[in-house]
Amino acid sequence: MTIDPSRLAPMANAIRALSMDAVQAANSGHPGMPMGMADVATVLWSKYLKFDPKAPDWADRDRFVLSAGHGSMLIYSLLHLSGYDAPTMDDIRNFRQLGSPCAGHPENFLLPGVECTTGPLGQGLAMAVGMAIAERHLNGVFGDDLVDHDTWVVAGDGCLMEGINHEAIGLAGNLRLGHLKVLWDSNAITIDGSTDLSTCEDIPARYRATGWNVVECDGHDFADIDRALGAAKAETAKPTLVVCRTVIGKGAPNKQGTSATHGAPLGAEEIAAARAELGWTAAPFEIPTAIVADWRKTGERGAVLRQEWNARLDASSDKAEFERRMAGDLTRGDEVAAAFSAWLSDDKKVATRKASELALDILTPLLPEMVGGSADLTGSNNTKTKATTPLTADDYAGRYVYYGIREFGMAAAMNGMALHGGVIPYGGTFLIFSDYCRNAVRLSALQQIRAIYVFTHDSIGLGEDGPTHQPVEQVMSLRMIPNLNVFRPCDIVETAECWRLALQNKETPSVLALSRQNLPQLRHEGDMLSARGAYRLRMAKAERKAVLIGTGSEVELACNVADALEAQGIGADVVSMPSMELFEQQEAAYKADLLPADTLKISIEAGVTMGWERYTGCDGLQIGLNRFGASAPAEELFAKFGFTVDAIVPQITNKLNG
Repeated sequence: MTIDPSRLAPMANAIRALSMDAVQAANSGHPGMPMGMADVATVLWSKYLKFDPKAPDWADRDRFVLSAGHGSMLIYSLLHLSGYDAPTMDDIRNFRQLGSPCAGHPENFLLPGVECTTGPLGQGLAMAVGMAIAERHLNGVFGDDLVDHDTWVVAGDGCLMEGINHEAIGLAGNLRLGHLKVLWDSNAITIDGSTDLSTCEDIPARYRATGWNVVECDGHDFADIDRALGAAKAETAKPTLVVCRTVIGKGAPNKQGTSATHGAPLGAEEIAAARAELGWTAAPFEIPTAIVADWRKTGERGAVLRQEWNARLDASSDKAEFERRMAGDLTRGDEVAAAFSAWLSDDKKVATRKASELALDILTPLLPEMVGGSADLTGSNNTKTKATTPLTADDYAGRYVYYGIREFGMAAAMNGMALHGGVIPYGGTFLIFSDYCRNAVRLSALQQIRAIYVFTHDSIGLGEDGPTHQPVEQVMSLRMIPNLNVFRPCDIVETAECWRLALQNKETPSVLALSRQNLPQLRHEGDMLSARGAYRLRMAKAERKAVLIGTGSEVELACNVADALEAQGIGADVVSMPSMELFEQQEAAYKADLLPADTLKISIEAGVTMGWERYTGCDGLQIGLNRFGASAPAEELFAKFGFTVDAIVPQITNKLNG
């Protein structure tokens, strides 16, 4: 589409009108950003963005990420005006209302065309880095004919202030992700007022220092916007930051350029003044036919490009494999199952972090879509295998990302990779540092994607590094996140099963909490027992009086406690519970059989006890650690904090004896 200001201005004003009307109707929202970025967005969608509204999931489409998700009416307007089936005008009329897909912040599972859930500032941009990594990786595997697209991001001042921005752009610059283009809505306004109140940073200099290309434009001059976006499009050796100098709330004559337009409706009087200022005479939620026609043309170029791409895909010998990867379907499951089944006859005593590495040694050659990494703890997380060569700017076909000390950035990038499709990302750090990336883990769950977190050094068992590194509350706190499977396997067999379960679930992310210290192999029979979330590892020999529930390294302790109780004639089952979440999905009869009402139930886990009452009941025992750890060898710490047979058995016998 030719850049014609006389036609583009009314198109941009349609965005402004929809944005201010929807926010006003909801009496809630952020009109300023979409009004300020309307001109830039109109040029982008008219000339540069590769998309087809009739095929929103086209694999080689450009990805458009609204990192400044509070300005959600920008993307809702763009999707509606350009011809996507949704949102409809009724959806927009019901902006921020129950049942409307036009939520307060864009959510990927509600609307095709919304590539990721945004709103927590900076994470959209960081996820876009992951999308750009996935694009370059798949390009390295399948070539330009099948994969050659850009990732465009609209980010605000807040996105660039957040700490995750520093992590994300450093990673992108080092990987020279030239197909990543960030459009900075540089309006110098935050909720509190002028950005001068909180920052004096030279942001373009920071981006240049991290290896980015930087161009600038007047965000309300269509020709200048076109020039800047053209320069960004042409740059493929470096990621590009386009500094778009804009006026927040552009078009609202009395409030534009102020924080009053940031997060509140303009009000009926100001909207009337804005309509006069813009020459907009249409009624609320009505767009003149000629403007709609111009907007509908924006997808025509993408429709042609998609047809050409489809022809190349049909002619490609890689078609089946490419489509399989993009669909997220697994392959060679029988080989995986057979390899892991052979482990049952072994008797390996290894840390579960090592067991995870052994599992990955089997999985990564069979599943080439697995792309791993670590936040500078590769040798501790054991996440790299022979099959996963480094993914670098010189070899995007590699499958191992060195994220550096960027836990938050890594987790967000993993989300972007999973959302892009074609790869299954997994990444490692210490469990204690899950707190650094927690909000990205939460977004994994909210967005219903398959990202796998390898969190090692899962308890006081890591020893001498002390309480700053010893996780106490992290496992239980992660279990509180909806739609997140938290696995804490007890041995090599459970670790393999947990990896299989994590890979099989396309719509639920997983955490593998893994030990530093060696653990004995407790399982020598049974197939995928971990799929139940919890199962009876050992049955009582004497009359059953107690049920011991353990996870991870404490399952071995539970077995030893059971032996001591049996020696006193007290029957005790041992239940291994690698996943509370999967156990909660089981039928009531299974739960009742595993945790009978007429027994004393005891949980044993080297972490906080809050939450275990669900399974032990108020009259049960919760053996745990409701304080921070200490610096000492692991064996001494377990003894000090009561994780021994001698410390636990008397508590159980006293409870049984009343």
